Amino acid sequence: MGVVPTDETQRDPDALLLERIASGDQRAFSALADRHGRGIRIFAARFLGNAEDGADVAQEVFLTVWRKASGFDPGRGKASTWLYRIAANRCTDIGRRRAVLAFFGLDDDTRQIAADAPDAEAILSGRQALALARRGISELPARQRMALLLSVAAGLDTPDIAKAMDTSRGSVEQLLVRARRTLRETVDRA
Repeated sequence: MGVVPTDETQRDPDALLLERIASGDQRAFSALADRHGRGIRIFAARFLGNAEDGADVAQEVFLTVWRKASGFDPGRGKASTWLYRIAANRCTDIGRRRAVLAFFGLDDDTRQIAADAPDAEAILSGRQALALARRGISELPARQRMALLLSVAAGLDTPDIAKAMDTSRGSVEQLLVRARRTLRETVDRA
């Protein structure tokens, strides 16, 4: 099929990179990975709770990009949204797998989100607030956490979050409102 250049690709440099990747251009692949790799790693690490999983997800995202770049349709949205959709799907898959393994007592993964317990240097109230916010984010329901992290860590706007999560704008707005309200309540209780 191939990526069909449109007016959208003229404005979206990532779509142009995907077009080149679809024809096997390794430099374009490196450029796209350089542009978005860090953001995807941060998003996935925050969603899944550790940097190692974030790096694994980012690697899987870019393997998918290399194999399926020709499947990107610039008429359906921005290339960056497509990348975060792949990342969000992979994070969801990992979360489901962990839940099944935990249900059957087969999870031997003892990694947990590192608590930012204040130490001698971290007594400052800003550091404590950050630790509290991180704990609060980790305790949000998965879809609220995903919407919030796509907004904050990935910098996506509401329409792009909706596309990445395959849901409506209204649903994203509600998820963000609920997530922010829950975080405020968590901070107020502390």
